[in-house]
Amino acid sequence: MMELWNTYGTLLIQSILTHIYYVFVSVLFGSLLGITIGILASRNKSMAKYILPILSLFQTIPGLVFIGLLFLVFGMKQITVLIALSIYATFPILKNTYVGLMQVNPAYIEAARGIGMTPKERLFQVELPLAASSIVAGIRMSTIYTVSWAVLAAMIGLGGLGDFIYQGTTTNNNTLILLGAIPSAILAILLGYALDLAAKKCSIQQQERS
Repeated sequence: MMELWNTYGTLLIQSILTHIYYVFVSVLFGSLLGITIGILASRNKSMAKYILPILSLFQTIPGLVFIGLLFLVFGMKQITVLIALSIYATFPILKNTYVGLMQVNPAYIEAARGIGMTPKERLFQVELPLAASSIVAGIRMSTIYTVSWAVLAAMIGLGGLGDFIYQGTTTNNNTLILLGAIPSAILAILLGYALDLAAKKCSIQQQERS
């Protein structure tokens, strides 16, 4: 074990940090895009009719193919991976934001309107808090997916835990595969657990508001 750590320890830590960076930045931008577009779509049904299918189409494109196409445009830069992962991360968050807002009881919105709340106040003080558990669930789903999608960065030489998996499969080295796969799985579990706790807290607060 010590020999393995001495050989790969530094590279493994660097790969984990790179992987976390890809996930964090992609989910952050995916959240900003997904929540914003989800809010707009909930206000404009005709927009939702076009936006949701378009983003669903992106989801059907294999990740490696999409990153490859962006590679042709941007080259071997981190922005190539971040754009691809951010787009993939957007859809679960957008969908859950839209669904969560559409499921808010109209009685609460009418009550807020009745006491003189502006549309902005209704959105931020009533609708988004009530939709929070659904939104957090979308962020959780997006985060777990992005942990696995970020492995594809290695395919164009941009690091992350995928380096170990890719090198292991090409050299038939099971140790390298495990060095990439196990930390990826642990990272997904830890992030999923943290967001589960956040979702439960939002659900409790939502029930208290109800």
